[in-house]
Amino acid sequence: MSTLPSNPTIELMRNHVSVRSFNDEPIPDDMVEAIVEAARRSPTSSNWQTYSVVVIREAERKRRLAQLAGGQDHVAESQVFLAFAADIRRLTQAGSLHGETPAGGLNQAMVSIVDATIVGQSAQIAAESFGLGAVMVGGLRRDPQGVADELGLPDGVFVVFGMSVGWPAGDPLAPGLKPRLPAELVVHHEQYSDDGADELIERYDVELKAFYERRGRNLSDAAWSGPVATRSAVRSYTELAAFLRKQGFTLD
Repeated sequence: MSTLPSNPTIELMRNHVSVRSFNDEPIPDDMVEAIVEAARRSPTSSNWQTYSVVVIREAERKRRLAQLAGGQDHVAESQVFLAFAADIRRLTQAGSLHGETPAGGLNQAMVSIVDATIVGQSAQIAAESFGLGAVMVGGLRRDPQGVADELGLPDGVFVVFGMSVGWPAGDPLAPGLKPRLPAELVVHHEQYSDDGADELIERYDVELKAFYERRGRNLSDAAWSGPVATRSAVRSYTELAAFLRKQGFTLD
């Protein structure tokens, strides 16, 4: 058992699990509003607030988004689906009030992506504080133009990721918490160090394999490094860069 200091927020975060199976109980509108309003208090770079959130409840729209995300059924089955978008359109709107034009560039694109990501993470914590389950969905970047068309996104806006939200079907913690990479590998003090990285990764492979075996999944001994090596060797979402440029995000 951990001897680190704790409080209800820390415990909520330590017990996070991704939930992909939901029951049919509706989420009250005011609860969704409370989640989004809490997330909107997140920090943003220079107070630019270069993000937008699209709240989706319509069943057919969720079904179409599920297909655009690569056939992820939980998108359609969620009570509410949230799309978190990078939004530099607002910079143009602010500039037009003062005869200025945004300079663009990679940093402004990154600011908007980071803003949207921080707000999305805050929304997930807020949702889980109510007992809701959620899972982030990066698969919406698979067909960015299709998602933009479905959500009516104008120039200067693109969906970074989505989030399926609903009341969990069953106890999300029943299978136990999936182990994370060793802290020694991802937490650095004063300066970055990857001393012993291979050994730490191999140790994690063993731990993760045991976790999956307890759940009836028989994976290779390289339970983490194997899939990561295979999947990262293939370029994915290859239409994204061209789409971003078309939407007005300059990447240089």
